[in-house]
Formats: sequence, structure tokens, C-alpha cells
Amino acid sequence: MNELHGKVALVMGGSRGIGAAVARELAARGADVAITYHSGAAPAAAVACEIKELGRRALTLRADSADPEAVTGAVDETAELLGRLDILVSNAAVFLPGAESIADLDRTLAVNVRGPYAAARAAARHLGPGGRIVTIGSNVAERVPFAGLTVYALSKTALTGLTKALARELGPRGITVNLVHPGPTDTDANPASQPMAATMAGLTALGRYADASEIASVVAFLAGEGSAYVTGATINADGGWAA
Repeated sequence: MNELHGKVALVMGGSRGIGAAVARELAARGADVAITYHSGAAPAAAVACEIKELGRRALTLRADSADPEAVTGAVDETAELLGRLDILVSNAAVFLPGAESIADLDRTLAVNVRGPYAAARAAARHLGPGGRIVTIGSNVAERVPFAGLTVYALSKTALTGLTKALARELGPRGITVNLVHPGPTDTDANPASQPMAATMAGLTALGRYADASEIASVVAFLAGEGSAYVTGATINADGGWAA
């Protein structure tokens, strides 16, 4: 479980849900971990405490992923304060229920697409051979079973093109770039107890929600040495949502 010993990871949007699970998993595998949060310093501090209890260094940074300067600053500060950067996980995202206005579109694209692009662009200055970029997408980029998801699905589908293009850009430097599409996952934002949960779980082949740790394990694999020949790939950790 020390395969990431000596590595430094930054998890954008790492204070709760899948991002927090990823931060804990990377730390459990030996990495020092920085996390960003937009609001709510307390949850971020709690995750940092868990990372430190695992014997790793932790850093919390407030950054709005819709602000490219804040994103770039978080990447640069991680590299400066923790001494290097080896792994970038872009998890921060926004879902605006019923989004249909141009303002909704602009906000969603700013966080869900421009944010990961800005983070990757900044990280590329620090990552060396063996560097890893992993972005968290969504199952609705593969299958959209309900109305009202157009803006969100658009934003998450764009990450496929971003991932493939960045893999080509950074491959000659030995840096891999991959995308994970989680299925319905039990988090504060999408609890398995909510009214639509049974319907959503029924759309998966496994008939259940994922635990956030199950998504984190996939991300950790892509962050490790075992994935050295995987790049430009989209991994559906969706319980068979798209099957």
C-alpha cells in the first residue's frame, strides 16, 4: 500500500464525496495530498486530519474552480509547499438542477470544463515523467436516461475530448491522462437514500449505488505505476450504467 510513497497529489474538489474518498485512498497508498475546496473549510480540514492520521502530509487550499487564476494558484502552491507535483485529480464540479439558461451553461462549463483544463495546463509545468492526470467525469456522458440533464451532460462529455487531446500533448513527456466516469455514487450530493435513488440504481447492471471508495480505487490505480501504459482512456466505473 506504499506504491505512491514519495509522490505528491492534488485533488481539486477534495473536501467531500468522491474527491474526499480519492484523497484518503491516495494517502493510504503513500502520497502526500493537497485538496481544494470552494466553501466549507471544516470538511476540508476533516479530510486533512484523516490524511495526517495516515502519516502523510496534507494541505488544504480554497479555490473556486470557475476561476482559472485560483486554479493555477492552487496547483503552483501545492508544488511549492509540498515540494513537487506528481498526480492531479480534477474532481470539482457543479450540477445545477434544471439548468437551461445561458448563465447556467456558462457557470457549468466554467467549473466542469475550464477548471480541469486550467488545472491540467498549470500542472503540466510541474509534472515529470510518470506524472498522472485523472479527471472525474460522469455516467451521463455515456447515457442520459432523463430530461433536464442537457447542460451537465454537455459539460461532462467535453472531458472526453480534453482527455484524448491532452494524452497526445503530454504523452511524449511520459505523462498519462485519463478520465473516470462514475455511476450513481452514495455521497452527500447524491445520497442512496434520496427519492430517485432506486430508479437510478435500477439503471445499472449491478442494481446498486457505488460507495465513493469504489470510485477512489479506480482513480488510485490510474495514479499508480500499474497504469503506466494507459492513457487517453475513459474508464466507466458505473456499475454497468452504460452496458
